[in-house]
Amino acid sequence: MKAKFLDLIAHRTSDTGSNRERRINPPRLLLEAFLVLIGLGACLLKLPFATVEPVTWMEAAFTATSAITVTGLVVVDTGSQYTLFGQLVILTLIQLGGLGLMTFAVLTALALGFKLRLQHQLVAQEAFNEISLHTARKAGGSIALFALAAESIGIVLLSLFFVPELGWAEGLYQALFYTISAFNNAGFALSPDSLSAYVGHPGITLSVTALFITGGLGYIVVMEILDKRCWSRLSVYVKVILLTTLLLNLIATAAILILEFGNPATLGGLDSFGDKLLAAWFQGVTPRTAGFNTLDIGALTAGTSVLMLLLMFIGGAPNSTASGIKVSTFVILIAATRSFLRGHLKVSFFRRSLSSETVLKALATATIGMAVVFVGVLSLSILVEDEFLDIAFEVVSAFGTVGLSRGTTSELGTAGQLVIMAVMLVGRLGPLTLGYTLTVRRKSHVQYANTEFPVG
Repeated sequence: MKAKFLDLIAHRTSDTGSNRERRINPPRLLLEAFLVLIGLGACLLKLPFATVEPVTWMEAAFTATSAITVTGLVVVDTGSQYTLFGQLVILTLIQLGGLGLMTFAVLTALALGFKLRLQHQLVAQEAFNEISLHTARKAGGSIALFALAAESIGIVLLSLFFVPELGWAEGLYQALFYTISAFNNAGFALSPDSLSAYVGHPGITLSVTALFITGGLGYIVVMEILDKRCWSRLSVYVKVILLTTLLLNLIATAAILILEFGNPATLGGLDSFGDKLLAAWFQGVTPRTAGFNTLDIGALTAGTSVLMLLLMFIGGAPNSTASGIKVSTFVILIAATRSFLRGHLKVSFFRRSLSSETVLKALATATIGMAVVFVGVLSLSILVEDEFLDIAFEVVSAFGTVGLSRGTTSELGTAGQLVIMAVMLVGRLGPLTLGYTLTVRRKSHVQYANTEFPVG
């Protein structure tokens, strides 16, 4: 429906002769908005009172890109290098990038009583991945209320633990910072070792994981759970997202517990089994796509790092603050493979079939994602002298907007940082959206004869 609507607009505007309107492309406009915010954020972070010591334009631009794409990769320490003003700029960029630029644009326009121009409505529609303009408008308000409620609860919870330790002012500020960073799956921290100091603190680690898991599920899933309140009444989409998220989290936790149990630099260095289990849980769920860590990422075994590559590539749910190819894409590809191996012509689960367009969309998303990762790894391998695993980890972390690093970020150099900035931007906008920026889909009226083509 959305494709037909875009085709209709493209056709009608072509008759007007207006070059500007003939090229309406929502994802491209969204990309331009992100670039503008990156430029504005870099300028603000370059101000003398934004940093303790001056940063370069490259460092400011990298930080702004990492914040607006809610990644969390940094080339300078956020807590010690940026002043309160600089940190608030970063938080603002995180909030804008996490909730989506169009959420704020739609709500502001409606609040001021303006009627959205058709061009802006299309941008909002593409940003929300919705099928109608009316739904896109409603989504704007729902996302804002959902985020406000979740972040308010997060601030209260984290304040209970930070305030007794740090005092009212610092405790409330840290609760605010980590809540916004966690809910938006950004991974920015005020300490160089992220949350490692709280590796055995169940209150902080469980509160933070609850925030980024909620943000990673997205408002559609959470709102439907609150509305239906019964498993049997949930849609197939929500059931699949919940089951897959739970399964991935449990498998990742168990795998990390096994792989790192005897590693003295990670779980092996913790005293009790409870601390080890808590750390394994935190490190198992954070790659999709929060970016915090309570263990030294550089000290993880090769097996754990490879597992994290997969988790970071998968990411979270659609219409959420997470990135990656998305859980839904991963599930569709698995279901399609399963259907093929069983000799079925239709892809289905929960007694529901998927359209061929949905399967092709999932395939395109994964293919573009793998292409972006490959180009990024190839580029960094040429530009940076480092271990292949460290380079691959950095690129996949940037694509999934995760923010975890094995210590490579600060050693990238200007060219390497530009590569990572591009990968972060593509990862946040989404692989499929990148394809849309190149061309508006047009339905072909030409059909060709079938041909046999060997595969495998």
